[in-house]
Amino acid sequence: MLSRVADSLYWMSRYLERAEHTARLLDVNLHQLLEQASAPADRRIARLIASLRVTLPAAIAEDPYALTSTLTFDAANPDSIVAAIATARENARQVREQISSEMWEQINRLYLHVRRAGSDADWRSEPQQFYIAVKEGAHLFQGITDATMSHDEGWQFIQVGRFMERASATAALLNVHFAGEQSNTLVSTSLEYLDWVGMLKSCTAFEAYCKVYTAEIHPERIAEFLLLNAEFPRSVRFAADAVQRALHVIARTTSARNAGRVDRLAGRLRATLDYGQVDEIMLDMQSYIEQLQRQFAQIHSAVNNTYVSYPADSVIGA
Repeated sequence: MLSRVADSLYWMSRYLERAEHTARLLDVNLHQLLEQASAPADRRIARLIASLRVTLPAAIAEDPYALTSTLTFDAANPDSIVAAIATARENARQVREQISSEMWEQINRLYLHVRRAGSDADWRSEPQQFYIAVKEGAHLFQGITDATMSHDEGWQFIQVGRFMERASATAALLNVHFAGEQSNTLVSTSLEYLDWVGMLKSCTAFEAYCKVYTAEIHPERIAEFLLLNAEFPRSVRFAADAVQRALHVIARTTSARNAGRVDRLAGRLRATLDYGQVDEIMLDMQSYIEQLQRQFAQIHSAVNNTYVSYPADSVIGA
């Protein structure tokens, strides 16, 4: 596969996953902001900004309407939903011949929908309907991709992009919410309970968590579920497993010189999560998350160096 094709499929998938993640966090937090007093609301806004890893002027960060509008429709802001979907669409356009017509039609529909909503007064009255449409549009694209595209090397790069973005985003969300959290006891106050429920809902994880642990909210159980659960699609471990499987297939089907290194890095990440113990992780959550983020960055760099920006002599010598 040409390096430009692999790169475009990878980033198409990452940016679409990023847009869906941003829409989900804005949807959950906007709903809870309407139900909280000003002080808790200010803390929630600060956590939202930190979770999305964005930097905004104080005037925007302190105004919920300006914040949601900027993170949704500001095309000049690379962290906005519109910008992420536009970048995903542009990457899809560059590999139009490699994806199915149904995939192109769906990402194009989603792009036109968010552009049209940016000038639509209805968004101001029902913003949550817009975020639901973005989430469902991204999910539909993923389903169409799995149903209409050959599960070949290109499809595997799409999986790598999706789950790399998902793992990093979930880890960042955990890091922000567990900053300063030392208690392993049952959450008692209603405010704390709502904050933790909001975090689970930000990962579409509340119902799945309740099936495993019941509705009793324990911070260490949330950490265990979102970090180490092998069956929940938005846990870091599930994403790491998916990344390793995809990279293993890519390595097996290519003759790239450094494919083995990429495979080893993915295996190391999976081992970190396979053998992680939540009681040990809770002793220093921040260090553990930072270690994971470094491993994500190493895998991303290795994928780029191996399959995208590899030196010419590696091809000649292959």
